[in-house]
Amino acid sequence: MNHISHRRGLLAISPIVLFLVFYLVVSLAIGDFYKMPIAVAMLVAAVWAVIIYRGQPLSRRIEIFSKEAGNSNVVYMVWIFVLAGAFASLAKGIGAIDATVNLTLKYLPPSLLIPGMFFAACFISLSIGTSVGTVVALTPLAVNLAETAGGNVPFFVAVVLGGAFFGDNLSFISDTTIAATRTQGCSMSDKFKANLWIALPAALITLVVYAFMGMDVAPIEITESVNLLLILPYLLIIVLAITGLNVTVVLVSGILASVVVAAISGYGMLDLAGFMGAGIDSMGNLIIITMLAAGMLGIIKAAGGVNYILQCLTARISGVKGAQACIAFLVAIVNMCTANNTVAIIAVGSLSKSIAERYGIDARKAASLLDTCSCIAQCLIPYGAQTLLATSLAGISPAAPWGYLYYPWALIVMVALSIIFRFPRRLS
Repeated sequence: MNHISHRRGLLAISPIVLFLVFYLVVSLAIGDFYKMPIAVAMLVAAVWAVIIYRGQPLSRRIEIFSKEAGNSNVVYMVWIFVLAGAFASLAKGIGAIDATVNLTLKYLPPSLLIPGMFFAACFISLSIGTSVGTVVALTPLAVNLAETAGGNVPFFVAVVLGGAFFGDNLSFISDTTIAATRTQGCSMSDKFKANLWIALPAALITLVVYAFMGMDVAPIEITESVNLLLILPYLLIIVLAITGLNVTVVLVSGILASVVVAAISGYGMLDLAGFMGAGIDSMGNLIIITMLAAGMLGIIKAAGGVNYILQCLTARISGVKGAQACIAFLVAIVNMCTANNTVAIIAVGSLSKSIAERYGIDARKAASLLDTCSCIAQCLIPYGAQTLLATSLAGISPAAPWGYLYYPWALIVMVALSIIFRFPRRLS
């Protein structure tokens, strides 16, 4: 890795700083996350990234930006966004989500709504190994539960997001688990056991908090009968998600099931097409933000921004605790520059392994830190795919759930404690 000057490095990462100032700082200053559209803030940062990338003609800079904005991972996410929008709008239009919510409220005590939603998100994400699939399956249900129970929609969305990253971090079939264990050279089961010391206490603490908060939920009396036929599409989505099918297959299956149920219920095909069309249209802003972010982050990487961060964080490592903290910060900050936790782990994997070997850090602990801290960063950034998808389905600002994301903050505390007190001891 070539040495990058501070001036060049700071300039390379300045688009992210500009975005955060434009969006988060301005929104916090005026106390309203809806005044500043995230697409505008991202556009300004993306244009700035192209401007400050020196040493290449403008046509080449635009080519790099466009290539990153249209890479296979981004296009795959666009597919998911389109299908998720179509299914969510269709399920809502035919009454499937309302029927599922009514059934839930009819038989589940109000005090268990919030902890129950978090537990369901943890269970589904652990089963399927993807936070995106969990968000797709549970966000529409969470939004309708919040609206029916008179709750805070951003809070309910945050509950789902936190639980979604629990499984993304721990699951054996998660991309992050595979990347972390392969780069550090340990088995998935060993990494799981090490990770459990950090993730499980954080989840239990969050669950207890939600249980206390759930006591304030007022009882809701559902007197109308529930059409069980309408619940089938939503039930199918959750069951197929748990089986581990590809999320696109799950969504297509849900759409087909919704069409069949709607046809039996007497809906016309033009009505169903209208529902799906409205859902697809609602994803337009999300798709634009995703592509702008991918292009901007690609320019940052090409300009040496990621290498500069690695260079700065590895310059002054002292002792085992410092080395572990360095691995944690490395993957978290690189995740902020890539908005993809799997890519972040792969990007810093070999360097983290070198640090671990030099300072005697067990490979299982290194893999656990990589996976956990990448998931923390991905959950907290407002331009991550999971947050963008969840908030788009909920119709709220991407920053709105941020203040309610208790699980990632509990994870930060547990990571810090595990480094300071070096637990689990058998890995120290």
